Amino acid sequence: MKRTFLLGFSLMLMLTGCVSQKKFSDLQEQYFTAKDRLSDLEEQNDSLQNLLTTQQTKFDNLQAELQRCKTDYANLEKLYASTEKAYKNMQASYDALAQKSSAALEAQSVKTRELIRQLEQKEKNLAQERAELEKLQRELDERSARIGELEQILAKKDEILNRVKQSLSASLDEFKSQGLQVHMKDGKLYVSMQNKLLFDSGSWRLKGRGLSALNKIASVLADNPDIEITIEGHTDDVPYRGNAYIEDNWDLSVKRATTVVRQLLKNSRIDPKRLVASGRSKYHPVAPNDTPQNRAKNRRIEVILVPNMAKIKALLDQEQ
Repeated sequence: MKRTFLLGFSLMLMLTGCVSQKKFSDLQEQYFTAKDRLSDLEEQNDSLQNLLTTQQTKFDNLQAELQRCKTDYANLEKLYASTEKAYKNMQASYDALAQKSSAALEAQSVKTRELIRQLEQKEKNLAQERAELEKLQRELDERSARIGELEQILAKKDEILNRVKQSLSASLDEFKSQGLQVHMKDGKLYVSMQNKLLFDSGSWRLKGRGLSALNKIASVLADNPDIEITIEGHTDDVPYRGNAYIEDNWDLSVKRATTVVRQLLKNSRIDPKRLVASGRSKYHPVAPNDTPQNRAKNRRIEVILVPNMAKIKALLDQEQ
């Protein structure tokens, strides 16, 4: 197109060879202006061609998308028709079922009301049981508290008895070879002394070594005022034949126990209220009365020591 334009312009110049210089310059300027305009139009034409190509591509894509949408729409129409048919069938089945089940629903309603009544009754029963459980729990807590308190008392009792046992064992060590024993049994502390240490046969008068042992025991007991003291006299099964003051082994066992009590009370720091004297005669042996050695074991005085539980409790209360 450019070549055609230049050829025409040159031909025009040749035909007008006799034009003036000014007119030639004007024509030349118009030529270059037209040339620039032509260039711009060509660029615009190229841009429009590119835009046309892009838009054609988009148009083709949209056409394809439209076709897919039409296909999806057709499928959805089929699905809708199928679903609507299924819904109508289901609705018909539901209506038929509703007509058939009205009587059953009424019967179920009666059962439901009965179940509700039973549930309410069970709730009442449960509330009563809960109240009973809460009561039992309170009682259990109280018992646990009492058990805890008793365990503390027992622990304190054992602590006191063990301390007293250590003191007595240390003080009376020299008498162990003469039939004296210090031991724990059934939660009590026992000082067991065979009669050969304390009395002559058939007598209730204390001997010298026995007096020394009892004085040591009295000293330890005086240092532990919270200990209750029981003195028990025991004999073997040989019948007592003595004087008119003593009738039998019962009397002899009691008499020996009271003799020991009186000896302990010579320590002015021991309160008489702490002491009990008793006789058990031959009825609580520690060995069969079948040999002289066993009979010697059965002829004994036992000092039985138990802490005063009320005083222990008071002591624990003070510590808390």
